[in-house]
Amino acid sequence: MDLHTVTEVISPAAPGMWRPGDAWLGGGTALFGEPRPRITRLLDLPSAGWPAITERAGGVEIAATCTIAELSGHFAGHLAGSELVQRCCHSFLASFKIWNVATVGGNLCAALPAGPMISLGAALDAVCTLLGADGGERRVPVAEFVTGEGATVLREGELLRSIFLPGPALAGRTAYRKGSLHVHGRSAALVIGRVEPAGGLTLTVTAATRRPWVFRFPPGPAAADVEAALATIPFDAYTDDVHGRPVWRKHLTRHYAEQIRTELSG
Repeated sequence: MDLHTVTEVISPAAPGMWRPGDAWLGGGTALFGEPRPRITRLLDLPSAGWPAITERAGGVEIAATCTIAELSGHFAGHLAGSELVQRCCHSFLASFKIWNVATVGGNLCAALPAGPMISLGAALDAVCTLLGADGGERRVPVAEFVTGEGATVLREGELLRSIFLPGPALAGRTAYRKGSLHVHGRSAALVIGRVEPAGGLTLTVTAATRRPWVFRFPPGPAAADVEAALATIPFDAYTDDVHGRPVWRKHLTRHYAEQIRTELSG
């Protein structure tokens, strides 16, 4: 879709350049997906040349401008966490053309319930680095970054710089379940389980809900423990759209959570 109100594109861009009416431009697949009449200028981030993926002590840093194709390619081997990364990348309802343009940061900032990079980051205890227009920096867990459908903790002029995946979480054993109305349809419920280093279970619910929900259990939780935790999700927190009704999404979430509990307890 043409953004006919845009009169200027700044490339490359930096945090201090932001002014009212600006929008940060990553891959643009979400930004150009609907009318945005209040945007008058785009600040181009990919031209800043941030390394897509950087191996660091204790984990992996993924630039917000890293494309889905770059992320999938990096984890195509036998790296820790590669199976879960690949599953989340393939959860996109997108062609290879979108894969080569859409960015990890854009998927997070769009804050759609079915955003698989939100699922991946929340499940692996990833942390976002945010840069403010005043040069300030802060860090927010991915699980807390998205606050609702289309809503994040980003302040005016703030941008997402990178996402850090901690090594211990990447190395953990995981289980993944996804449900949708069609074989290649948008995710209606996406539940991920991960075994913690000390043996506990972390369960992450996304897609079915408007924001991520993360539950942590001691080793070997009973079915009743998981059911009681999921019962704390309010019914109005479940997504309601053409891709699935709340009651069905709630059922899928509980069904998948029990499958994951059983699988990771073995």
